Amino acid sequence: MRKLRVPSPAMAVALVSLYVALSGTAFAVGGGIVPLAKRAYTADNAKHALTADLAKKLGATSSAALVQQAVSQAAQAPGPASTAAGLVVVKTATWSAGPGAGGDFTVVCDAGQKAVSGGWEDPVGWGHSWDSRPTSDDSGWHTYITVSSNAPGGQSGTVYAVCVK
Repeated sequence: MRKLRVPSPAMAVALVSLYVALSGTAFAVGGGIVPLAKRAYTADNAKHALTADLAKKLGATSSAALVQQAVSQAAQAPGPASTAAGLVVVKTATWSAGPGAGGDFTVVCDAGQKAVSGGWEDPVGWGHSWDSRPTSDDSGWHTYITVSSNAPGGQSGTVYAVCVK
């Protein structure tokens, strides 16, 4: 007659791990995770059905009419939404310089306005800005631009000032 041997510690750990792994899968299927997923799926479908129902109700109204209505309501509302757009103005001026030359180009805001920001644009890419700053009284914006000496000819672009009333 043969004696049963006690399993090795490695075998005991392997059996416990197998038991834990299989019991976790059994819990997921029967205990609660799969039914929770089914309920979430059903709730998600109900949300989509509600959205589709609202879209059908709004379908008779064109999107352009909805946008126009929203704009008109925002313009009538008191506060920042109705007045902020009228406070900001972008002023522009042209800059131009020959190869190897440059200069300080200024954009001036209208009377009673202050420059809060500025910038420049070079559509071809031969210009370089070295300094961008407000004027000493904040009524405009300076940008110092030079043109590369390798440029094929005179270059030009636009300087900007963002002015606030």
